Amino acid sequence: MTIKVFGHKSPDTDSTGSPLIWAWYLGAIKGLKAEAKLLGEPNTEARFVLERWGFTQPEIIEDVTEDDTVVIVDTNNVAELPAHINDADVIEVIDHHLLQGGLRTRKPISVTIRPLACTATIMYQLMGEDAQAMPEGVKGLMLSCILSDTLEFRSPTTTPTDRAVAEELAADLGIDIPAYAAEMFAAKSDVSAFSDAELLRMDSKEYEVGGKKFRVSVLETTSPATVLARKDGLVKAMETVAAEDGVDQVLLFVVDILNEQATLLVPNDLVRQVAEKSFGVKVEGDTVVLPGIVSRKKQIIPSLTV
Repeated sequence: MTIKVFGHKSPDTDSTGSPLIWAWYLGAIKGLKAEAKLLGEPNTEARFVLERWGFTQPEIIEDVTEDDTVVIVDTNNVAELPAHINDADVIEVIDHHLLQGGLRTRKPISVTIRPLACTATIMYQLMGEDAQAMPEGVKGLMLSCILSDTLEFRSPTTTPTDRAVAEELAADLGIDIPAYAAEMFAAKSDVSAFSDAELLRMDSKEYEVGGKKFRVSVLETTSPATVLARKDGLVKAMETVAAEDGVDQVLLFVVDILNEQATLLVPNDLVRQVAEKSFGVKVEGDTVVLPGIVSRKKQIIPSLTV
């Protein structure tokens, strides 16, 4: 039996790195056979991190069966998981998002959901003293996950625990955090190879608010102008993506990492209404800047109102 460890669809750095981290732990420390998997193509930052720390990209899987034994990380939302996740033997969940419900298991399992900024930070805690046995590459993955999810400690989701773990890992690795984070964010900002539809799905989650279904997409970048230059194409792609994904509207927030603000594309009256009611702004034109907004989990989703 090989345990499949995976995160959510549209894998970012945390959902790419954390499966590898936990697969290492299950194998090297617990003596179990485990493999990291992905549910989609990783974003450019995640690809950079894999190459930087010497990892081959995990296999991408489309679904699971009743014969699969599974550990889920960085999500507990069935909408972000394989279609037949409830047929598989799910044995553990490690996450830092709100509890969604909908997962079924064959027996009582270990579920760890903690209010930290990053799944990898929770894994560090769960490992205890065994964390010291992590090889350099696994430590590098863990550091990368934390820096990505906290936007180098800029995100309001950042806790003192996340920062302390990252700083300890960086010291062990001899890594200068600002310099390395800048490399990561530069890689994340290079989206030239992706179509408009791919950009909308790259880092997105589905949420229902006031009877409306939204795909809430976030693009974190140090070069927002590069993304916004594609505004017309992105707006057109919103209609296609919404229809294909069965949602009422795609909401695209372009997060400016360095200036700590987001720009929301406003293609129609529904999004204008959402922007004004949710963030207390007056929308004039087809975009609106939201100062201080950088976190989907802590700032965007909790504020959404129709």
